[in-house]
Amino acid sequence: MTQAQPPGAPRARIPGPKRPPSSVPRIRAGLWKLWLWGGLALWTLTAVVTYATRDTTLLPTLILLGSFLVPGTFVLWAYERHARDLGVSLMLGCFAAGGVLGVLGASVMEYHLLHPSLWMFVGVGLIEEAVKLAALMYLLRTQPRVRGLRAGLVLGASVGFGFAAFESAGHAFDAAVGMRGADLRSLLETELPRGPLAPFGHGLWTAISGAVLLAFRRPNGRYRFAAPVLLTCLGVCLLHALWDSVHGIAVWIVARLTATDLPLSLFAEGYIPQPTDTQQYLFTLFSVGGLVIISLVGIAWVRSLVRSDPSWRSTP
Repeated sequence: MTQAQPPGAPRARIPGPKRPPSSVPRIRAGLWKLWLWGGLALWTLTAVVTYATRDTTLLPTLILLGSFLVPGTFVLWAYERHARDLGVSLMLGCFAAGGVLGVLGASVMEYHLLHPSLWMFVGVGLIEEAVKLAALMYLLRTQPRVRGLRAGLVLGASVGFGFAAFESAGHAFDAAVGMRGADLRSLLETELPRGPLAPFGHGLWTAISGAVLLAFRRPNGRYRFAAPVLLTCLGVCLLHALWDSVHGIAVWIVARLTATDLPLSLFAEGYIPQPTDTQQYLFTLFSVGGLVIISLVGIAWVRSLVRSDPSWRSTP
């Protein structure tokens, strides 16, 4: 028989099942928008202040903001939309550690293996895509359960965007610090085009190769270098090589169309000495058009991979 409680006494609560605390840190939705617009405002403000004061101590801030703004935005967007189950630490590890390992590996191999030639950009594509994929495999060596096309697409993109961010920072530093001292104009001319183009370069290429690599990963964590994996890597390297050599190709096309006699060595350098107005117009048309075509091919490739994966529809 249940004993009645005295009037005014607090009612006893029946404890319910406790939910285990989540081990995955959560990032509130829409953070990528704050990162993008807030970072863009800070970069613009830094550029204005640096130009007005000529304070060279602001150059590292300007370089880092400009180099990491777009890659960081896309990594945050990918995490919020498609990778909350993978965890923040894994995404950041692929972005930061994967990017640094890729840049270091590419620098060492390109220094020892590459020399100026018409085929140099093919070697650059092979080396850089290989080291980025190797960095991804190294970071996932203790996590055999991380596999599948979606995980490979997101984590591969994270490594690629990290590589792009650190590489852009290096190019911006080279442009800013020259023989004549700090060159702010050269720095801005380097960062402005590289920022908007970042999503269509390293991040896109490594997303494709990482997706196919992890799609063929075995449950025990070992990798299968089946024919689709190898063909995908070669295709990605080809896109990379075409992207890097598009200016040289544009020079060659302009030379053929305008019937000018240009030395073959200028094609790899990507410029026309003393161009006419027509040559400038055609060079811009073919160089920009080539980048657009390569970007569309990469985007179509990613979309085809997404459509082939039924688990993408149940993304957390």
